[in-house]
Amino acid sequence: MIEHYFAVKHLHMAAAYASLAFFIVRAYWSVTERPILKARWVKILPHIIDTALLTFGVLLAIMLNFWPLPPWLSAKTTALIVYILLGTMAIKRGKTPAIRAGAAVAAVLVFIYILGVAMHRTPLSWLS
Repeated sequence: MIEHYFAVKHLHMAAAYASLAFFIVRAYWSVTERPILKARWVKILPHIIDTALLTFGVLLAIMLNFWPLPPWLSAKTTALIVYILLGTMAIKRGKTPAIRAGAAVAAVLVFIYILGVAMHRTPLSWLS
């Protein structure tokens, strides 16, 4: 299974960047109140991308025998939950465009933190 590590790692990274890119597009549509946000494919595609992201992440954790989770991976997982909550505020739960825009910016900042944690393998993220 470890022979597939690099392929799974790169698929996980590609899904992460696709997730971020499509989130930014959807957040823009939400803030500008575009009707395309209600299109069926716009509602389905994020679930497909994020399912791939989670699947490849779990596969990586299994391949690398990360149990119990090391502190950096626990921090990444916790930040992912925060990112998801902010994302729901940015896309559909924020009552005003200003609230949705603020939540979108905060979500992107959390995503950048997650990238730093993944790259440096420390909860300190970019500060290490």
